[in-house]
Amino acid sequence: MILESFQVGEGTRPTVLLHGFLGTGRNLRSLAVAWSKADPGRRFLLPDLTGHGTSPGLPPGATLGTVAGDVVETARAAGLTGPLELVGHSMGGRVSLAASLRFPEEVASVTLLDISPSLIPTAISESGKVLEKLREAPASAPDRRTMRAELTGRGLSGPMADWLLMNLMPTPEGEVRWRFDREALAEFHRRANDEDLWAALSRPGAKVRCIRGGRAYYVRDADAARMEALGCPVATLPDAGHYVHVDALEALLDWLRQDG
Repeated sequence: MILESFQVGEGTRPTVLLHGFLGTGRNLRSLAVAWSKADPGRRFLLPDLTGHGTSPGLPPGATLGTVAGDVVETARAAGLTGPLELVGHSMGGRVSLAASLRFPEEVASVTLLDISPSLIPTAISESGKVLEKLREAPASAPDRRTMRAELTGRGLSGPMADWLLMNLMPTPEGEVRWRFDREALAEFHRRANDEDLWAALSRPGAKVRCIRGGRAYYVRDADAARMEALGCPVATLPDAGHYVHVDALEALLDWLRQDG
């Protein structure tokens, strides 16, 4: 399945940036632009993952491997050649690990932005909590302001509500409705969080690295120690939360470029 995507940079080093749950490729555009300026040799592809943004919806029973296949197919259709360097935030990182397991010859390396290969317990899943509030909201509303009030009235912050509102689209009746299938996303979210991806670090030839936010909790100390024992270096940005590419863009970019 070919996904909606856009490109940044005109280099030849194929780098695919994968956003997190409920996001779109636009979420990583600032990172791509800054990285491209610092390293013109790269060519960045930023897709909307399956079921997100303006990409096709999730098929029944979709897994991380399903989405990984769509990412690789989209990269090749977009003209990226050679093994891909995958950089994924949150769920995008888990899709990257799944891609390295399913298509080892297609993936040169995986960079994880504040996510680990472990199962994600419901209790710590920030995206799961947001999803529940989103599912409680109506399917449509007269306008964006009304839908925003629906979201904030359910306890979501103003910035989070505004971020989610990027997924609204107009209806022929003059209202707005959600672009994505919330129930399909909920099923996929449960399935994706329950997948153990540690095999991606122990397979021969694996090249994986991780950076975590010091104020986040998706990469626990025990996970970091296990990752490093398997040859996956883990760095920490002390002042960053889960959205490391937003909270500490310059520091993140310095770390990303350490591989040359």
